Amino acid sequence: MQRRKFSREFKVEAVKLVRERGVSVAQAGRDLGVHENVLRKWVKEFGSDPVQAFPGHGQMKPEQLEIERLRREVTKLKAERDILKKAAAYFAKEAT
Repeated sequence: MQRRKFSREFKVEAVKLVRERGVSVAQAGRDLGVHENVLRKWVKEFGSDPVQAFPGHGQMKPEQLEIERLRREVTKLKAERDILKKAAAYFAKEAT
């Protein structure tokens, strides 16, 4: 079974249905064909940061972008460190 994907607009409207119109999460989930736990997650995510909620496919939140940038930097620095270790070991052999 393939995973269903919902647009940002659909999610926002589903959250508004629950928060603004007072429809219960269970009822809204049944009406929209979405499991109520998924809908609760959407409400929570939208409540914490409405602007950054539901970034979409291929778009990351600023925190995720920073983490990814730092991971790339760590990988690069480890490679540089390993090269320097090998060079130091090589020159130490030459000196003896």
